[in-house]
Amino acid sequence: MENTIESTELIRWDLSILYKDIADPSLDSDLSALKAMATHFSRTYKGKLAELLGAAIRDYSEIEMLSGKISSYLFLRESTDLTNAAIKAKHAAVQRELSAVRGEHLTFFELELVQLSDATLKTFYDRDPIVSKHRPWIEHIRTFKRHFLTEPVESALVKRSPFDSSSWADFFDEVEADLNFEFRGSTKNLTEMMHLIAESKDSGKRAEALQSVNKGLAGPFAKYAAQTLYMVAGLKAVEDKERGYAHPMDFRNKANRIPDSVVNVLHNAVTTLGGSLTRRYYNLKARHLGLTKMRWSDRNAPMPFADTTTIPFDEAAGIVKSSYESFSPTLTALVKTFFNDRRIDVPVLKEKRSGAFNSSHVLPGGKAVSFTLVNYLGSNRDVMTLAHELGHGVHGILAGEAQGPLMFHAPIAYCETASVFGEMTTFTFLKERLIRSADKHSLLALIMAKIDSTINTVVRQIGFSNFERRLHGMDESYATWTEPKKHSVEELDAIWLKTAQELYGKEGEIFTYENSEHLWAYIPHFHSPFYVYGYAFGELLTQSLFAQRQRLGAKFEPLYLDLLRSGATKDVVELLAPFGLDARNEAFWNDGITVSLGALIEEAEQLSRGMDVI
Repeated sequence: MENTIESTELIRWDLSILYKDIADPSLDSDLSALKAMATHFSRTYKGKLAELLGAAIRDYSEIEMLSGKISSYLFLRESTDLTNAAIKAKHAAVQRELSAVRGEHLTFFELELVQLSDATLKTFYDRDPIVSKHRPWIEHIRTFKRHFLTEPVESALVKRSPFDSSSWADFFDEVEADLNFEFRGSTKNLTEMMHLIAESKDSGKRAEALQSVNKGLAGPFAKYAAQTLYMVAGLKAVEDKERGYAHPMDFRNKANRIPDSVVNVLHNAVTTLGGSLTRRYYNLKARHLGLTKMRWSDRNAPMPFADTTTIPFDEAAGIVKSSYESFSPTLTALVKTFFNDRRIDVPVLKEKRSGAFNSSHVLPGGKAVSFTLVNYLGSNRDVMTLAHELGHGVHGILAGEAQGPLMFHAPIAYCETASVFGEMTTFTFLKERLIRSADKHSLLALIMAKIDSTINTVVRQIGFSNFERRLHGMDESYATWTEPKKHSVEELDAIWLKTAQELYGKEGEIFTYENSEHLWAYIPHFHSPFYVYGYAFGELLTQSLFAQRQRLGAKFEPLYLDLLRSGATKDVVELLAPFGLDARNEAFWNDGITVSLGALIEEAEQLSRGMDVI
């Protein structure tokens, strides 16, 4: 089995479509070209957008494509070698130069754009095809009109951005990569430890591993993580006040094109219905595990009858390809390019960024390209993660080809649509295969693993969001915002446990929470304020979409592909209208929870009755 995992060492991505290495002369020449393009842009268009808006958008797009190529290469290169000093130095130096160029020559563009009159823009929309195509992008920028500061201030902020709170977050990744955990005579990294906690069938081993992780996160790392969160929240509070945002989530909600009321309904629905279903499920899981009370380390435990044999990566790739083939030839063709063109980086390495992500871009010439990073250890969860990240990839490519560099990236709240859909397609493929085989134990293990995943994506992420809301100054009732304060590690521990128990039950009701108080410290998403609720939003939105497949039949795939190609050009109401859905209604979110988490729990309970567990 170890050879299976070691073989993934050979599956590394090929970044040569971007640059050969950090010393590639093309990298420096592109940087010089970018500076010249930006200088020309400001000289040509500053003060003249009312006459030259179409040409300005065309040239701005070219700048964005070249800038994205440079930035993405260095980010991707660093992600696989976080301890390489030369790469880090190059990345930092280029970030400084790009920020200086943007601050000096490009800041004026959006400021002037939002000041154009409606009459001027209407004329452009009617007569200029470039401006007409980019109307959704323009109108979205204009929603932030009253939040812009003066040009000198905006320019200074951009130039200083490499040294703001994001620099703490960047260093966080490096420090986290250096974390080591002692476990039964061996040293493991965080990815390996979290895999062990999620995949081991030995309750004592899981508990011991969580104790080691919690202990390893304590002390200096927890203090550093707490200070990072204070820097993020503090800087955001100052800037939000200067820009006139109504509350700390205001910017993110506007960026996601989602009204505050919908975000609040999402949180309430998950806390009430989602929390209730979660506690119901874990009572069932405890019976299967033979436990009267579960430890937090048992939360993601596999069923005793689950097949935890290591799945070779080639087999995982085959499962994912077959799953996509069962739904869409268009998406299948795109998925295959990731394997054929070496757009995936697979192995678990100490110097590699933990977790998984996808990074999509539109390169100069309008070519859409996408890269996926996973840390593959051969579990069923890893197979689902692969399907999930490739969903992001096909989304990025389809939207990039259709919308270009300025409008391809969907907002966070629905950029999860394709990834969750890809994961669901793989789950459905495996489920139907097990139903045909009449292997009820394996079917139940698969369903319960999917429930675990759904809870992690929906309920756990809303728990994260509640922790984050408290961090940024919301009171315990989630009704009133105040200024954020500097929290000690102990205070953050207490908030973390309280927000978890609001969803998973009080101490001793279902779980005991020992050795879990420091787990907030390793969550990097908190460094991008209010990013996390997008996972729950995307999961439930996609589950509601997925439930429409049977009703719409052959009409579904083209509608779904059109949704992916929309990129950032539509809000959630426009996206869902062709499917007959409306996210503004509270019933939409309750239905999303019911057709996903609720339906899966009912299936698990029904199968469990046949095993005399209920």
